[in-house]
Amino acid sequence: MGVVFTKTQKGQDEITSRAGGLTPRQRRVLIFVDGKRTIEELHSMLQADDLTHTLGMLEEDGYIAVGALTTPQGKTVAAPPTPLPSATAFSPLPDSPDPLRLQQARNFMTNTLNTFVGSLGASSLLDRIGEAEGHEGLRALYDEWYHAMVMSREGKREAEVLRTKLLQVI
Repeated sequence: MGVVFTKTQKGQDEITSRAGGLTPRQRRVLIFVDGKRTIEELHSMLQADDLTHTLGMLEEDGYIAVGALTTPQGKTVAAPPTPLPSATAFSPLPDSPDPLRLQQARNFMTNTLNTFVGSLGASSLLDRIGEAEGHEGLRALYDEWYHAMVMSREGKREAEVLRTKLLQVI
């Protein structure tokens, strides 16, 4: 199923007032959200590697909301009454801390930065990842990790795949 986002009242207000402090990129994505286009259509129009991340941020900040879903046959159906998980939603954490999962997330973030950005280009972030306490600490560094990935040439190509993999363990 495809997701169709609509602007909330906050999103409409942002278009007219520019009071929310959105970046030009975020504002452009917000303008393209019209309640008719699916995420796939937005991807083809905006040609952006970080579109899913930007949509997730706009949704979490209350500028957009899921308005409808489309079936594989192209039929539009109303959004379910229960909210869907955010596009950048972290996976639920287990009730008791899982040190293996935490180490997997830490290793994934470290290895991808070393591979795509380089240890010199991300040394400060690598240090903070190594020192982060628990999943909450790593989750606080997620946006910075993602930004570093999309700013590198090779990382930009793989950013969506890597983001999806990290969200499964972080």
